[in-house]
Amino acid sequence: MPPLPAEMELARSAAADAQYQALRSRVAQLRPAEDLTALDNAYALAKQRHGTQTRKTGELYITHPVAVAGILVGQQMDMICLVSALLHDVLEDTATKPEEIRAQFGDEVLRCVEGVTKIGKIHLYSREDRQAESVRKMLLAMVSDIRVIIVKFADRLHNIRSLDIFDEEKRKRIAQETLEVYCPIAHRLGMGKIRAELEDQAFMHLEPEAFAEIRDKVQSSRNASEEFLHQIKAQVEEKLAAEGVPARVEARLKRPYSVWVKMKQQRIGIEQVYDLLALRIITDSVKNCYAALGVMHAEWSPIFGRIKDFIAIPRPNLYQSLHTSVMVPGGQMFEVQIRTEEMHRIAEEGIAAHWKYKEGKRGQAPEDQRIAWLRQLVEWQREVRDPADFMSTMKMDLQQQEDVFVFTPQGRVIMLPHEGTPIDFAYAIHSDVGNTCVGCRVNGRIVQLRHQLQNGDVVEILTQASHTPSKDWLAFVKTSRARSRIKHHISEAERAKAIEIGEKYLETEARRLGVALSRVTKARTEEVIRDYGLAKIEDLHAQLGYGRFSPREVIKRLAPDQVPPEGETERPPAGKPEFRDGREPVITVSGSADVLTFRANCCDPVWGEPIVGYVTRGRGVAVHATSCKNVQNLMFEAERKIDVKWGRSSKEAYPIKVQIHAGDRPGMLAQFTSILAAENSNIQKLEAHTNHKNLEEGAIIDMTIEIRDKKHLDKILAALRRVSGVRDVNRIH
Repeated sequence: MPPLPAEMELARSAAADAQYQALRSRVAQLRPAEDLTALDNAYALAKQRHGTQTRKTGELYITHPVAVAGILVGQQMDMICLVSALLHDVLEDTATKPEEIRAQFGDEVLRCVEGVTKIGKIHLYSREDRQAESVRKMLLAMVSDIRVIIVKFADRLHNIRSLDIFDEEKRKRIAQETLEVYCPIAHRLGMGKIRAELEDQAFMHLEPEAFAEIRDKVQSSRNASEEFLHQIKAQVEEKLAAEGVPARVEARLKRPYSVWVKMKQQRIGIEQVYDLLALRIITDSVKNCYAALGVMHAEWSPIFGRIKDFIAIPRPNLYQSLHTSVMVPGGQMFEVQIRTEEMHRIAEEGIAAHWKYKEGKRGQAPEDQRIAWLRQLVEWQREVRDPADFMSTMKMDLQQQEDVFVFTPQGRVIMLPHEGTPIDFAYAIHSDVGNTCVGCRVNGRIVQLRHQLQNGDVVEILTQASHTPSKDWLAFVKTSRARSRIKHHISEAERAKAIEIGEKYLETEARRLGVALSRVTKARTEEVIRDYGLAKIEDLHAQLGYGRFSPREVIKRLAPDQVPPEGETERPPAGKPEFRDGREPVITVSGSADVLTFRANCCDPVWGEPIVGYVTRGRGVAVHATSCKNVQNLMFEAERKIDVKWGRSSKEAYPIKVQIHAGDRPGMLAQFTSILAAENSNIQKLEAHTNHKNLEEGAIIDMTIEIRDKKHLDKILAALRRVSGVRDVNRIH
């Protein structure tokens, strides 16, 4: 006989209480002198407010905050973090007011809970905008208290461990956000352990087939790999002991996500990933780190270009270690990391480790430089009003590898991203230096402004007072500071030009229609401006200058009684809009009727793909895929961005370019063509070649195929990736 609902409720409540008691016991063991009253009160409040809310697993919802707190107990975080973890969803999912949390638990807990709480649905229209504003809010809260992101990491970690309970669309959305936002932040904060699990979990849901293939191949050679590592580990311990270097040695296999990234970056098969194996040597001092490195190089041949000293020059997240790769007799290569115990603690836990030792202390600590990049990011993004622009710029900044150190002629060290340019360097010095930059000397030699700077370069910027930034710079700058300052300057100049053009358009059209704008009252003008959702007359002139509104349409609203009868009939637009065949348009423009639209050549969006419109001058609305790399450079002018959406499904087939990297073997092309035939896709063009100078690169196949919509494209790409020997498949814009 199945249990009655009341009995089920009691059983679930008892299970939640047991889970909390286990958590409480762990906290009591770790903090025997701590008063746990706040923890008990937080659990009681959270359980009472979440009430009968359940997770998709059938458990009471309160089990999730308890599990999040459990993750933080494992990291030995302070009581503020633990209490915040138990309460982190009460503002978002219950009727609890911020004042209640402040009164019972204090300002610090409230700050953490509010920082983790997502923006509510009533504030913004789209899910993407809500996500962007939630991330912006979280980053702002992190600046004042880094524990906000520590609690959020634990929340995300528990959620991603149980993603199987959600549908595929939600799984992939959460996994993608994790990989693009949370993993890079964890990396910047030095939290290697959290980052590693988040990456592998997200990878498993985003690329399940690739994850399974890598996992199976690593597992199939696990016994041999572990035996090899065991032997090498014993030899290393013996050699270090003989040289009097105290150390413990750990062996590990490369993580699935790390393997996949290397395969993608180098376009190689897993059999060509030679550093699947790694040793970590942990010793007692910096001196012995270098001594251990000498022992390794004396015993085995180091691989050229694979030696990195992050002790002398730490990474921005304070990560320190010596890296090298060596080759043993027989051709087996493995990686070695050498660090002290303190460096190891920082590498694993990052800024979370710092908080264990900061309880009760105030003021700036050396470790706080780890979030200096965050303060800069927040400062640079204050001018970015558009949520989508904020997210794209932030992701670009987070994903950069900051590993280039260059010098001013005076010897000041400037840290730039990998592939940073003189323009990035100039803006790192000062906005005025960047705005007036006209040239650059690197190591005494004149170079182009798109030149990629290298470690140790001495950089001198040449300026000219009358010079202004070029829009072309946006195509190659790497830092968000440079990008935001260039955009701001160009946007101001473009807006001033648009206002002037728009005002002339309005006056010219008024004269043509015989309308006296001077007779239009101020009240009527302000009413029309408000009807357009604008604030002042300059905004209306700017929209006219950008071509978003018709001058005749504006005049008809300003002075309907002055427009002659023959002017009331709108002429049809010049040129036939694309995506139309006499029925409902395939693409519709928000707030405008009968507007000419065209697919941007740079990205060729297909039906069903997320899209955004960009108002061009005289050519209508260019429709881009939101993933298009040019969107980042175009959409900084908020006035020219316009919402567009797919209407009815089109029967049109879209030509899409696809590039395949694969091993060179007979019969592969036949497999590709049979897949495309089975999916009813036509091949318009196909080119294949191999690099005979470097056979490891395999074959490169470029195809132009016909696609009906986004789902059709995704299905074909997934099928191509499953072909044996395929290393990478990409859509080419």
